[in-house]
Amino acid sequence: MLKNAPVLILDEATAYADSENEVLIQQALANLCRGRTVLMIAHRLHTVIAAQRIVVLDQGRVLGIGRHEQLLESCELYQQLWQDHTRIRQWQLSSGEPA
Repeated sequence: MLKNAPVLILDEATAYADSENEVLIQQALANLCRGRTVLMIAHRLHTVIAAQRIVVLDQGRVLGIGRHEQLLESCELYQQLWQDHTRIRQWQLSSGEPA
């Protein structure tokens, strides 16, 4: 990024960030990535929702290619991963007291 490279490869760029810092990192990356080709490797699906093209891999095989909305309709693995991701994001620790 410092060399103003036209192509960036980001491998789990926010993997070890807490949720607050992850948002800040994503905002900074969005600015730095403008006008460049970016290959982003990620397991956190919310980090790739806005990508122009998402490639879904399973054990080295390509199972789907498309935008987020397209993959939700056409790729069974992506659908399952998104459902799991959504469930996990909504999960919270309980105080032990009834709500």
